[in-house]
Amino acid sequence: MTLQVKTAAIALAAALALPVSAGASDIKMMTGPQGGSWIPLGGQLKDLWEKSVSGMKVQVFPGAGIANVRGIEEGKADVGLANSISTADAMSGRAPFNKPHGNVCNVASLYPQYFQFVVLADAGINKVSDLKGKAITTQQRGNTGEVITRHFLEAHGLKYSDLKVSFVGYTDSVNQMKDGHAVAFGLNTQAPAGAVMDLQAAREIRMLEQTDIYDQMLKLNPSYKMITLPKGTYPKQDKDLQVIGFFTHVVASCKLPTDAVYTMTKTIAANTKTLATVAKDIASLKPDAMAADIGVKFHPGAAKYYKEVGIDVKTN
Repeated sequence: MTLQVKTAAIALAAALALPVSAGASDIKMMTGPQGGSWIPLGGQLKDLWEKSVSGMKVQVFPGAGIANVRGIEEGKADVGLANSISTADAMSGRAPFNKPHGNVCNVASLYPQYFQFVVLADAGINKVSDLKGKAITTQQRGNTGEVITRHFLEAHGLKYSDLKVSFVGYTDSVNQMKDGHAVAFGLNTQAPAGAVMDLQAAREIRMLEQTDIYDQMLKLNPSYKMITLPKGTYPKQDKDLQVIGFFTHVVASCKLPTDAVYTMTKTIAANTKTLATVAKDIASLKPDAMAADIGVKFHPGAAKYYKEVGIDVKTN
């Protein structure tokens, strides 16, 4: 079992082991795996919320995107960080969730994550269909990046069985690409991605644009967005690229009191510079981006704040 798979398993076990939460004054928040950016981001949110919501005490636990959604649904956690496409899957009961999750509400989108599909420049890959019979690499099965890679290939008419696929971590993926044991690499992360920068330092690469399959991707998950990877994100990237993306967002139990979640949402909007010290993309976050429709119903408390600033959102 790889370290990342172990981490995800531990996170899920931790979620299921948490005692059922009490009222809004005692909040249990699930964040991310050790070493990731979600734990320090959760620490910032804890500090801000405890200062803003009278009597609120926040306990922060490690977690992972899918485990956090399950933890909230089962009443083991009150709030957490999540990936919007996984939360949308939970709403509909799509795999890896075995039933619709009705107790998970959206609070605020925080920053985008970019799906990046990289090919070796000298591999003769001019279109995705050229990958048939070739070796590619992506993350471990069940990882968000792996799910998007599978959807990306499916949207182009390819299945895993049409290729040779390695399901490994970033480091192993980069090494396979450097050694020529794989010709393409699908990953999902903030940008610039250290893994891509590492690979680019050793090999000439190209990043494939993704506009042609957006409609097909939406059929697979309605929470996908088409977002811009700005030119200059990577060396030699001389133009903007349109890629599939989604958002890291805050989710909460729909049972949390409206007034508490209202203040929590307002506090996020008022403290973007503080939050940007651990997630730089939050620096430019505005209420309209926080309230983006990602296919997940909003908590009534969050909706109350957005209405206050002139934005209507769906709560059912």
